Amino acid sequence: MIRYKQIQKTIEEPDAVICDVCKREYAADALEIQEFHHVKFIGGYESVFGDGTQVECDICQHCLKKFIGEHCRKTDGAQSESGGFWPPGPTP
Repeated sequence: MIRYKQIQKTIEEPDAVICDVCKREYAADALEIQEFHHVKFIGGYESVFGDGTQVECDICQHCLKKFIGEHCRKTDGAQSESGGFWPPGPTP
């Protein structure tokens, strides 16, 4: 038989998200954070970020648009040929 006891645990939950570019702070319950982009990757061989370097960045949608807006291809997600996957598959 296993006997159990009750314990209390403290958990962390997000209170705010801060854009690493503009430093604007958004409350965790704000709809705006649904459009935040969280970048996290490890640089590969000869990466400009450094081989094996872990890179992380939280960017609000406004700053992301400033950086890449004019370079983006925008489509209605429901009509996307690739279904959001890369590389794109054959078109139906």
